[in-house]
Amino acid sequence: MAEASSAYLGGGCEEKRHEELSPESVPPGATISRVKLLDTMVDTFLQKLVAAGSYQRFTDCYKRFYQLQPEMTQRIYDKFIAQLQTSIRDEISEIKEEGNLEAVLNALDKIVEEGKDRKEPAWRPSGIPEKDLHSAMAPYFLQQRDTLRRHVQKQEAENQQLADAVLAGRRELEELQLQVQARQQAWQALHREQKELVAVLREPE
Repeated sequence: MAEASSAYLGGGCEEKRHEELSPESVPPGATISRVKLLDTMVDTFLQKLVAAGSYQRFTDCYKRFYQLQPEMTQRIYDKFIAQLQTSIRDEISEIKEEGNLEAVLNALDKIVEEGKDRKEPAWRPSGIPEKDLHSAMAPYFLQQRDTLRRHVQKQEAENQQLADAVLAGRRELEELQLQVQARQQAWQALHREQKELVAVLREPE
């Protein structure tokens, strides 16, 4: 039963994709994109994670509960593994988006492919560590700076929207207070006129 659960949660399309990208399935001379390799690594990691946290080990940790509620234990385990896999995939997807990893890896694939046909010598260190480090790390830091700048701009825009909403709420409240005051004054004036009219009507002829 545990094996069926692990196969359901960790197998399926992940195993199929892993088999499709295995070295045996790649034709000679063909290359696998680094994006697909990364996805395969994630799938393999999740499969090993599910195998390490097997249902048998799970029930060993909760023997009393498993003996009382075996079906409920199975459902809890299935849900736990599914949510764990989803959480890990979402986290990795967020990292890939923030670091623009797919574009970087595809660019690296393109550089490697273009380098196969180049006859000139490949890049070598200049012998000046500061210069080599700067040339290698500058693009990364520039990209990180742009990413942080976008986050800051997004947060500033959200803060401005919130401030505008607060100001709009204050203006609406002030207008409502003015309306209440105006109605109160009108009611007081009407009340005075009614009192004066009653007084006039009560005067002896």
